Amino acid sequence: MKRLKARYGCPVELALEFVGGKWKAVILAWLKESPHRYAELRARLPGVSDKVLTEKLKDLELLGLVEKAAINGSGSAVVYRLTERGEGLRPVLDALYAWGGALGPELSVIIGPGDSPTKKPAGEPAG
Repeated sequence: MKRLKARYGCPVELALEFVGGKWKAVILAWLKESPHRYAELRARLPGVSDKVLTEKLKDLELLGLVEKAAINGSGSAVVYRLTERGEGLRPVLDALYAWGGALGPELSVIIGPGDSPTKKPAGEPAG
């Protein structure tokens, strides 16, 4: 597990140590819906580089939120999925999704791929 500070000033500070930054929470939101192969996550996160995605997945593994699991007993084909600790984030991720979804229209911001702003994108994480 990633080395944590011995003391935090607030529980939110500790929580953000785990999910802070743009990409960790988005990766967790997709994994909340179902396990994904690396290539599937890569396709769902077009704004992230391979280097950053790999780095963030490793961070999430070290924090005990995500694990790799073999597909059908195969050692070479793996998916990333939430651990029990990661599953504990489900209500937090649901709340962030709902809050962001409500905030988008209020700020006249389009959420989703650029090709179809009025249609819900296929495979979009459910709230």
